[in-house]
Amino acid sequence: MKTRFPLMAAVLVFALALPSGICAQQAYAKSSIRKQKARASEAVAKRHKQTQVMIDKVFSFAELGFHEKESSAYLTQILEEAGFEVTYGISGIPTAWLARWSRGEGPVIALGSDVDCIPKASQYPGVAYHKPIVEGAPGHGEGHNSGLPLLVTAALSVQEIMESENIGGTLVLWPGIAEELLGSKAWFVRDGYFEDIDMCIFTHVSSNLSVSWGQARGTGLISVEYGFSGEAAHSAGAPWRGRSALDAAELMNIGWNYKREHLHPLKRSHSIFTDAGDQPNVVPSEAAIWFYLRDVTYEGIMEMYEDANHIAEGAALMTDTQMHSRVLGAAWPRHFNKVIAETMYENIKAVGLPQWSDADQQLARAVQKEVGSRDTSGLATELSELGLPVEQPVSGGSDDIGDVSWTVPTVTLRFPSNIPGLQGHHWSNAIAMATPIAHKGATAGAKVVAMTVLDFLMQPQLVAQAKDYFENVQKKETTYRPMISESDPPPVELNTTIMETYRPQLEPFYFDESRYDTYLEQLGVEYPTLKQE
Repeated sequence: MKTRFPLMAAVLVFALALPSGICAQQAYAKSSIRKQKARASEAVAKRHKQTQVMIDKVFSFAELGFHEKESSAYLTQILEEAGFEVTYGISGIPTAWLARWSRGEGPVIALGSDVDCIPKASQYPGVAYHKPIVEGAPGHGEGHNSGLPLLVTAALSVQEIMESENIGGTLVLWPGIAEELLGSKAWFVRDGYFEDIDMCIFTHVSSNLSVSWGQARGTGLISVEYGFSGEAAHSAGAPWRGRSALDAAELMNIGWNYKREHLHPLKRSHSIFTDAGDQPNVVPSEAAIWFYLRDVTYEGIMEMYEDANHIAEGAALMTDTQMHSRVLGAAWPRHFNKVIAETMYENIKAVGLPQWSDADQQLARAVQKEVGSRDTSGLATELSELGLPVEQPVSGGSDDIGDVSWTVPTVTLRFPSNIPGLQGHHWSNAIAMATPIAHKGATAGAKVVAMTVLDFLMQPQLVAQAKDYFENVQKKETTYRPMISESDPPPVELNTTIMETYRPQLEPFYFDESRYDTYLEQLGVEYPTLKQE
């Protein structure tokens, strides 16, 4: 007994370290794990047609943040028919939902991706120059139409194997609503929707198949609207009797632009006027300006926020107006899990990049040429390396998956459904997103996700290792502090006027998969359509 005790003690310590509810899970041989991962890859490939239809369908809806009504209804119906239990309207957001399916005790794995699109990015897919489907309408100029279809495909493939092999665990799918506004994930975290989650796999469209761990490139941000209230008056008859709220908003804009000279180069800020009065002959009694304030650290974001508050207060004092503000969105700087990323990268190497056709490459090179990209080599043919923590912070974009990454062990899989070298948030980024490029890239990504989910379902020790990195490395010197309060509501009214204007014009272009094989076919697009020289 004395010789066996250390081994028994080690087993007990390891069991206590495992996530709750998975200690009783059976052990699987490596050969069995490889076999089931191969099955998952085959199951994803067999669902390629369904993946294509989902991608094309969501592309055709072209819905802005907080108005992803058709996209959410369509995707949740597929999940409900597969036995997932769906909770609607989470965090007070009408288009937000959580879909859960369980096979008993085992890891609880969340799968998430964004679903909203970009203003004024309407574009015919497969056409290598600017050709809006509806002039001025929104469009998928980021590629968010592909991420959730990828995850639905992966989840259904894993579900099939979990049922046939009696593998324990729970799958939770969720949408990144209004990601372009950074308007939902911090609310999901605040409201406890990740409290019982062991790990999260997120996906985002890209031009290669990649994953990283540690501190990521880019920034976090706080999104704030500053409003001013004054007094109306006749602009010509009695302007002295007015107190212009617009003057206050403009002074804040000027003050912040002077401040911009003294910002560190890693910081970013941008603004738009959301209310500038009604007509010139009335002194504006109400006005507002909306800022995104970005930095690579939480502390830097909060410093910018405090400075902006002071400038707004000064603008109100100078104009004898009242200032009020509200937080419209938030995103923490991202930190991704080493154990999940390294496990996922092995699957990335096993899956590899899609086989691009000549037509795919012709389209990609033509689009790169059209927008003046420095990269004119077409689609990627070599895999990216595993992304390592940034040694020197690099500024850039934000994603509110950062809040999730500080709540549960998380990674983001980037998958190759778009064209390298484009500027982003632009009609050109929509060109590939309902073509074979998007379909192949999402199928490759779905294989990686499905295989990675099985790795963690069948090897619960990996979940324990991921949590150990999360608790003892990632959070060792950083404490997550929400940028939104308990009383901040999600700004669900945003984009209402735009969608009310354009939804009726977009509806005749919704993809009808019962009549057409692809959205390209429905639109009468010859693939690829290139500009005639």
